[in-house]
Amino acid sequence: MAEAAVDRSSKSGLGPAGKPFSTFERLVAWRYLRARRKEAFISVIAGFSFVGIMLGVATLIIVMAVMNGFRTELVSRILGINGHMIVQPVDGPFTDYPGLSSKLAAVPGVKMALPLVEGQVLASAQAGGSTGALVRGARAEDLTKLKTVSDNIKSGDMVGYASGDGVLIGSRMADQLGLRVGDLITLTSPDGDITPMGVSPRIKSYKISGLFEIGMSEYDSSIIFMPLEEAQLYFNAEGLVQSIELFVDNPDDIDDLRPKVEEAAGRQIAITDWRQRNQTFFSALQVERNVMFMILTLIVLVAALNIISGLIMLVKDKGSDIAILRTMGASAGAIMRIFFMTGAAIGIVGTIAGVLLGVLVCVNIESVRQFFSWISGTVLFNPQVYFLSQLPAEMDLSETISIVVMALTLSFIATIFPAWRASKLDPVQALRYE
Repeated sequence: MAEAAVDRSSKSGLGPAGKPFSTFERLVAWRYLRARRKEAFISVIAGFSFVGIMLGVATLIIVMAVMNGFRTELVSRILGINGHMIVQPVDGPFTDYPGLSSKLAAVPGVKMALPLVEGQVLASAQAGGSTGALVRGARAEDLTKLKTVSDNIKSGDMVGYASGDGVLIGSRMADQLGLRVGDLITLTSPDGDITPMGVSPRIKSYKISGLFEIGMSEYDSSIIFMPLEEAQLYFNAEGLVQSIELFVDNPDDIDDLRPKVEEAAGRQIAITDWRQRNQTFFSALQVERNVMFMILTLIVLVAALNIISGLIMLVKDKGSDIAILRTMGASAGAIMRIFFMTGAAIGIVGTIAGVLLGVLVCVNIESVRQFFSWISGTVLFNPQVYFLSQLPAEMDLSETISIVVMALTLSFIATIFPAWRASKLDPVQALRYE
C-alpha cells in the first residue's frame, strides 16, 4: 500500500517532471486548511489572518476611492471657476483684449477665453458687518458660459448682471453679511481717486443681482462677480484687462497647448497654468494619499505576519505527518509547496473577499454614511460644511490592481519561511519519540 501511495504521488507530480502543484499536494494542503477539534487554536489564527487581510484590502480600496472622489470634486470646483491657463501681458496692457480673446479661443483644444479685471476690496452691508473680497470683472456672455457659476445661481438671476446694473456674490458671503437679492453691497477699494490730499479710497454700492453657490467655502465667501465694464471703471482700468484666462478641453494636456497659445497671441505674454497656481494644494493631496496608503498597508502586513505564526504552529503540529510523507517518497520541494499553498490560500481568499467588500461599500458609500450617521446621531460629512450632497467614492482600476498585487505579494512572502522550515524537517528526529 505504501509503495502504491508513493507511486501515485510520484505520478501526481511529486517528481521533477510533475506540475508545479500536483493533485496530491493540493489535497494535502486542503486537508491542513480544515482544522480538527484539537487544532482549533491554529484555525483561529488562520481565521484572524483571513479577516485581517480582507479588512486591510477593503479598507485600502474604500479609503483610496473616497480620497479620489474628494480630489475629483475639489479639482472640478477649483478648475471650474479658475482658468486652466492664465495669460498675462509682458510688453504692455491688454488693450486689444476683444480680438486677442477671440484668437486665443480659436486655438484647437481651448474651450473659452475669459478676459478679467481683478481687485481686492472690502465688502460691507448697510446694516453693518464687512469682509474682504475679490472682485472679478467678467463679461456677461463669458460668465454665462462658465457653467460652474451660471448653473449654480442659488437665488436671483443674471438679468441684472447682464444689463450692468448688478453683481453676483457667493452665498456664504451673503449669509455672513446678512444680504439678500436686491440689497445693496458697498465695496471699498484702496486704489481710489487721486486728490490734492492723496489717494482717497473708492467707495461704491452695487445692487445684488444673484447669489451663487459653487461648493467651496473659499470661493462662496470671498468672490464677487462684476460686469467687466463696471469693474474697469471701478479699478481705473478703462479699456484694458489684467489677464485672459483660458479654459481647455483637457487640463492634463496643458503643456502641448502652451506653444500654440504663444503663437496665436502674436506678442510677448506670460503663461501660468493651473498646476503652478495650485502646486502646494495638489502636492499636499498627493503626499496625503501616499502616506495613507503606506499606513493602511500595515494592516495587511500584520495579517500576513499572522499567516507566518499560524503556519509555524501548523508545521510543529504536523511534524510526524511530514516525516511520514517524506518516508513515503515525498520530496522536500513537495512539502514546501504543500505548506506554501496552505498559507497562500488564506491570502488569496482574503484578498478576493476584501476586494468584494471594498467594491460593495464603495458602490453603496452614501447608504453607509447615512447608516453611521443614524448610529452616531450626528451628521457625517455635513453638506453645509463640505458642500457635497453625497460622499464621493471613485475607484481607480490601476490603483485597485496595485492593492491586490501588494496584498498577494505580502501573503506569498509570509508563507515562504514556514514552508521552508517544513521542507527541512528531519524525518528521523520527528519520528524518534512517536
